[in-house]
Amino acid sequence: MGKFCAIVLSGGKGKRMGSVVPKQYMMLHDKPLLAHSLIAFESSDVDDIVIVCAKGEEEYIKKEFVEKYSLKKVKKICVGGEERYDSVYNGLKECNCEYVLIHDGARPYISDEIIKRNISEVQKYQAVVTAVNATDTVKIVDDSGYVVSTPDRNNVYFIQTPQTFEYNLVMKAYSLYMEDRAKGNSLKVTDDAQVVELYGKCKIKLIDGEYTNIKITVPSDIK
Repeated sequence: MGKFCAIVLSGGKGKRMGSVVPKQYMMLHDKPLLAHSLIAFESSDVDDIVIVCAKGEEEYIKKEFVEKYSLKKVKKICVGGEERYDSVYNGLKECNCEYVLIHDGARPYISDEIIKRNISEVQKYQAVVTAVNATDTVKIVDDSGYVVSTPDRNNVYFIQTPQTFEYNLVMKAYSLYMEDRAKGNSLKVTDDAQVVELYGKCKIKLIDGEYTNIKITVPSDIK
């Protein structure tokens, strides 16, 4: 089946939460937000976990998460970068696996079913992304805010994480992307699939997510 590693991103500043405490450390029910996804991966079929955190928070993560919740699968805690893609790239360099699941630590309600689905489907398709079908009508607008088109809602999906890839595929794509960034001629990307779309020469397969697999972004999300 191959070895699976989960990268959990926990370096965000959470500016939109309007909180002094980074959102990944805010309490959600009986434990910090970040702990929920880490525990989910710990009890799943993944082999290793790599946590990417903000600089200076490595020891805090080790004591308050890895040790406190007995997370045996955490093999590395590494420092992220200025942007999400920097953090993912740093995490990828710490993996030793055939397949990698990349997950936002701000999505606490990842289920075991989603993880199993990612593990199963990536072995068939090389690159899979968790997603749910749009429930609202979506409008495409121009720079002035005028509607340009209304895509068929059946073909519009909201993207979630994990996003899961063959390790060599995503690592090569990220390496090429970072090379282009260093030269100053790359596009800004918003998720890992976009990097693979641009540099991996591989089609991305969408797989079923869950509407409960939300990302905590603003204060109302905590409720």
